[in-house]
Amino acid sequence: MAADETRGTAHGTAPVPLSVLDLVTVGAGHTATEALRTSVELAKLTESRGFHRYWVAEHHSMPGVASSSPAVILAHLAAHTERIRLGSGGVMLPNHAPLVIAEQFGTLEALAPGRVDLGLGRAPGTDGATAAALRRSDRLNEGADDFPEQLAELTRFLDDDFPDGHPYRRIHAVPGPIQSTSPGGVQSPHRPPIWLLGSSGFSARLAAELGLPFAFAHHFSAQNTIPALDLYRETFRPSEILAEPYALIGVSALATDDEKEARRQVLAASLNMIRLRTGRPGLVPTPEEAEAYDFSPVERDFATSWNANVVHGTADEVRAGLDDLHKRTGADELMITSHAHSGALRLRSYELIADAYGLPTA
Repeated sequence: MAADETRGTAHGTAPVPLSVLDLVTVGAGHTATEALRTSVELAKLTESRGFHRYWVAEHHSMPGVASSSPAVILAHLAAHTERIRLGSGGVMLPNHAPLVIAEQFGTLEALAPGRVDLGLGRAPGTDGATAAALRRSDRLNEGADDFPEQLAELTRFLDDDFPDGHPYRRIHAVPGPIQSTSPGGVQSPHRPPIWLLGSSGFSARLAAELGLPFAFAHHFSAQNTIPALDLYRETFRPSEILAEPYALIGVSALATDDEKEARRQVLAASLNMIRLRTGRPGLVPTPEEAEAYDFSPVERDFATSWNANVVHGTADEVRAGLDDLHKRTGADELMITSHAHSGALRLRSYELIADAYGLPTA
């Protein structure tokens, strides 16, 4: 993996490269089709404004999140973009056979040569029952515990370098390197770079041991951010992939033209999270529904705590919050996810953030 496939360029006055994490959220009164159209518009907008990469997260059995098939969405986005890096943030590896992921991302690499990232996580991206249906097993901890072995197998398929005598030695992920060794074969020199994702120390330590780039989910595990980043940096071992550690963090941020509107949207997003956490997932509620909702004291405390980790307000307020977060964490890249009931507000948020930092306009 070339260094420039990991390290982006900061534009304007942004302290580090800015990127996008898309959950393809679906608001009440809207359809998945509309949400996916917004994703296309957002990918095109952020590419034109100099954002470095655009990742899609794998989630399942959540009505308000239409990103259950990252590879499918990324293929669609590849057809509508030219430069921005596209990737998974992430694919939940224990849900899939490593060969399938190698084939899917080999195909994406063939569609968008040199701009595909493969971000991997070990959580199910859903509840236990759905995870059992995905994995055809109720031994979920076993899948997570086997993550290092699954990762090694996936890497072998991507590089097509199983050793002689291995049962998979004659099995090849296509598109992939095997095509360059076939008679008359010519194969792209690129292969999707692997990132490890996490919300605790497990993936931080594993990424450090393997010399891989690391993405931390600050947007839903803020209390673990600095400990995980410190662990990653302190235990990092240089590799052929990276000479030095490289860590991005996912950040929930929403900029609006009116500060009050930002607070309304964030309240609705917190109600959506409360319903998800209590086994009642649904579409993202409207701000009006959230304002009329009778929060219990426990729910109110959760919403207050959750919203404290969302950088929101006017463009200047969001810029200041992102700058402060960068100073506190030393992250090499900020990957912004904006949650709002409507696609138009999500698009506007990224536009305002880009303007606040003076990012390119074409």
